[in-house]
Amino acid sequence: MAKNRLNISLDQDLVDFAKLFAAENRTTVAEVITQYLLGLKRRVHGDATVKILAHPAFHEAMTDVQTRLRDGNAEWNTFDEVFSD
Repeated sequence: MAKNRLNISLDQDLVDFAKLFAAENRTTVAEVITQYLLGLKRRVHGDATVKILAHPAFHEAMTDVQTRLRDGNAEWNTFDEVFSD
């Protein structure tokens, strides 16, 4: 889908937060806003992700990850380890 530019004005504290949040999550402010708006659109149009969340394999995978994170048994990798050639 073609991208279009949207200019918005926000309070400086929100701009700072958005930039910091995006940097900490290795994404862009545009992607943060896109994901928020897509989530909002899905709720408004009733296209919530209920189907994927209800799928037994997805639920099992999420439960497994949450357990490993809580127990401190998650294996962490650097960005370069995951995405380098």
